Amino acid sequence: MSPTRKVRSSGSLGLAATTTIVLATACDVTEEHTSYRSDAASASIQLTDTDGNELEPPVVEAGAAALGGAATAASQRHGVGTSRWGYDPAFLFAKRTITEGREIFRHDTFGNEVFWGGSLRLHEAIAGEANGGVGPGVSPAAALGLGLKVDLEALPWSLRYHIKNGKVDLEDPATTVELLRLDAVIGLKGSFDDEGELDSVGVTCALCHTEVDDALADGIGRRLDGWPNRDLDIGAIVAAAPDLTAVTDLLGVDDATLRSVVTGWGRGKFDAFVFLDGKATKPDGSSAAITIPPLFGLNGVGLVTWNGFGSLASWVPLVANVEIHGVGTFSDRRLRDEERYPVAAAAGFGRIKNSPDLTTAKMGPLQYYLLSLEPPEAPEGSYDPVAAEAGEELFNGKARCSGCHVPPLFTLPGWNVVPGAVVGVDNFHADRSPAGGYRVPPLRGLFTRNGGFFHDGRFETVDEVVEHFDGQFGLNLTDDESYELGEYLRSL
Repeated sequence: MSPTRKVRSSGSLGLAATTTIVLATACDVTEEHTSYRSDAASASIQLTDTDGNELEPPVVEAGAAALGGAATAASQRHGVGTSRWGYDPAFLFAKRTITEGREIFRHDTFGNEVFWGGSLRLHEAIAGEANGGVGPGVSPAAALGLGLKVDLEALPWSLRYHIKNGKVDLEDPATTVELLRLDAVIGLKGSFDDEGELDSVGVTCALCHTEVDDALADGIGRRLDGWPNRDLDIGAIVAAAPDLTAVTDLLGVDDATLRSVVTGWGRGKFDAFVFLDGKATKPDGSSAAITIPPLFGLNGVGLVTWNGFGSLASWVPLVANVEIHGVGTFSDRRLRDEERYPVAAAAGFGRIKNSPDLTTAKMGPLQYYLLSLEPPEAPEGSYDPVAAEAGEELFNGKARCSGCHVPPLFTLPGWNVVPGAVVGVDNFHADRSPAGGYRVPPLRGLFTRNGGFFHDGRFETVDEVVEHFDGQFGLNLTDDESYELGEYLRSL
């Protein structure tokens, strides 16, 4: 099996990719309706149109060409190979790897259809009895109601038009099946038999970590990779599966208990650690689920999970192999700790080895792509710019926020974990990780985190967060200062 999913060409859908080529450091050239492919042996690139015809290289201004020539000469002196356009091989590697990582993030299931389709039979619940499955099925309207998103750019133009004009039956599960056939349901990957019937389904990273811009309708738009899908009711989706035996056996609970636990997670939340330690609730009986975090703005960030369990390089393979049940190779000695992680230890999650290995070769490109995702800018009109300017001074001064949220990372460089007592919260989730604390979360793109702040979403608004820390640290902020600080946070 190929380690990556090939980029789909426009074909009959009339869609085309847009590739931006950056020449040296001097000019940006954008070729509309082009596709990108690389030749690793010669470290060169070729531009082709959607019919496969090779395009001539873009014309570069004299100054840029001179810079390119100088770079080429310098690289030759130092024995570094370059392409015919004077590219640094590192640039070509970065472009190629980011492109590959994006495809993995968006479309690769790591073979987990074996679990989601083969064991849980989720595809049968989606299709419904009328389409070869079981039960009533899941219509597009119901899917959107569960927080699933539809990729506008995967839809043929005619279908976009008919959806916009209310000509598509969004109450029919058969329409959902056709959207899966188009690979248009973000994060859900359907597979079909020789007769064209839906025979399995898998999930991708994008299921929880992609939003859309709602360009066509609510939940239907262009992808926003790395944004947390805080509309997603992943527990309700899991509970829709006809057969949860694989999970009840893992956790040692009955079917009714499991369905009650996962449906109690709520929107925008998931409990990754229940499949490691078996703790479904906090001591007060409330759900132990935590909010889905953003995956943008992680370049330079040390530990990326809410409780500091791991870096991006260690956490992503765990998610791929353990949480979404990919078929690959994974090792983490901490998961062999029978006292801290009894479920993981009993299941052998600390040492997984499959052949073929469908995860390991994809981890590098996937991580590379995630590190390339920049936080989005706060929308114009979503904050008061004058108040935000004053709030920045408070952030770096009286409020002392920048002591932990150090600009421009807005987290602690290096070991970015603090005890729960420091931030004034209980240590339940912190104690589920060997780090024993909470990650200082990066703050850029804060506006994307609807559905609550902190790891468990305990604070509904930014203003509540400011009020909490005002009391926790004895800041004695005035009402105006609290407002200004909140506006600065909204501006990030």
